[in-house]
Amino acid sequence: MRAIRITEFGGPEVLKPVELPDPVARPGQLLVEVAAAGVNYADTHTVEDSYLSRSALPMVPGAEVVGRTPEGRRVVALTENGGYAEKAVVRESLAHDVPDGVTDGQALALVVQGLTAWHLLRTCARIAEGESVVVHAAAGGTGSLAVQLAARFGAGRVIATASSEAKRRLALELGADAAVDGAPEGLAERLVEANGGHRVDVVLEMTGGPVFDASLAALAPFGRLVTYGMASRVPPTPVRAAQLMAHSRSVVGFWLMHAVGRPGMVAEPMAELMAMTADGRLRPQVGEAYGLSEAARAHRDLRARRTVGKLLLDPTR
Repeated sequence: MRAIRITEFGGPEVLKPVELPDPVARPGQLLVEVAAAGVNYADTHTVEDSYLSRSALPMVPGAEVVGRTPEGRRVVALTENGGYAEKAVVRESLAHDVPDGVTDGQALALVVQGLTAWHLLRTCARIAEGESVVVHAAAGGTGSLAVQLAARFGAGRVIATASSEAKRRLALELGADAAVDGAPEGLAERLVEANGGHRVDVVLEMTGGPVFDASLAALAPFGRLVTYGMASRVPPTPVRAAQLMAHSRSVVGFWLMHAVGRPGMVAEPMAELMAMTADGRLRPQVGEAYGLSEAARAHRDLRARRTVGKLLLDPTR
């Protein structure tokens, strides 16, 4: 089968097309003929071995696939790497049937990024009716879903940040009440201004560095900053306990892998997200579909912030 494999850690240049033997499913696993594989920002960390979990070589990257089993089931699934390929083996417990009203791209948008957005708001921020919510990178895969879910979950005001005017317009179309430039200089002031002069209740933050610092400064008493990435690859200023106590603020970390295997933390949210997508209440934004052999270009575009929505790899080309 065709696949993308890395034999050394590095940037997009290490993603090489190769021919590999077909994988074999063991008990408790499913073999999936991959219709499309999802590309996540975390993949760019995985291939350079800078992610939360350590990577081992050689490796076929890719954390999610959609396709059919030999029995004809159409499923979307989390993988333990191995997604950038024509065939993948997945744990049956992490595979979800895809309803007819959901496209392959939409299904892939839900399995990592949708679950993440759901847990950021429900599990970590514990959003309450009427609260203000800031969503950074609001035109991206996770952010574009978080904007919509925050409004659905009762946020009083959703404030989006994005790096371009076109991306900010998209965030407004998806239901944000305000959209501002996400650059760190003056960010705290822009967030407060966008919230009518008041500090904000919840921030969903995945950039790190000065964006994290500015987001924390914009929090109201009892506000929660949920951190789930470090796309800038720059760590934020260390947070001191006294600093949090003085303002009654919280910083919460989230990594989706801690939800995997816990009762009620994957299947139930996925069922809700699938139902919302099938009936049109949720509109996952599906971005460019790259050929499997173009995986390196997909990573370059993602790191350069040239993309919108969910990125896909098509194994047929």
